[in-house]
Amino acid sequence: MSNKTTVTLYYIASLLFYIVAIIQFFNTGFSSGVIWLCLGSAFLCFGGSAQSKNKRPDDKDEFNKK
Repeated sequence: MSNKTTVTLYYIASLLFYIVAIIQFFNTGFSSGVIWLCLGSAFLCFGGSAQSKNKRPDDKDEFNKK
């Protein structure tokens, strides 16, 4: 699976977690909605991290090579 597909799936999962969080806030209350909100935020961070890895070239660490 390509990195672009992985990033897209992370963002879709994040969006779905946010939708479930909104539903939970209105139906059951605050505490269960916060859990889904945190999961959505975590997947949003995973997607951002995977996306930034795509943009960054793989530079070799030449700091310790002297």
